[in-house]
Amino acid sequence: MCGILFFATRGLEDPSRPKGRILSIDAGRRALSIATERGYRGYEVVHVARARANEGAPEDRWVVLLDKVPHTSLKEAVVVEVELESGRLLRLRKPRR
Repeated sequence: MCGILFFATRGLEDPSRPKGRILSIDAGRRALSIATERGYRGYEVVHVARARANEGAPEDRWVVLLDKVPHTSLKEAVVVEVELESGRLLRLRKPRR
């Protein structure tokens, strides 16, 4: 039965990976690259979250939290917001408390 279901659904789109947007791991890599280019050296990705339009900004985006290594309890953290589809930089800012 499992084999039949696997074969029957092999061409369906994976709902956890919709077409037209980069994956969260790629968003994290892109955000870290952007931050490094802007002088934030020695940082690593702490968390990546998807934010929908009107959740603090007008567009859908990936919100990536970076913190310096060793971790600074977010004292030196930075947030990089990248476009959901392309990974283009939208904002680079300090986290809100």
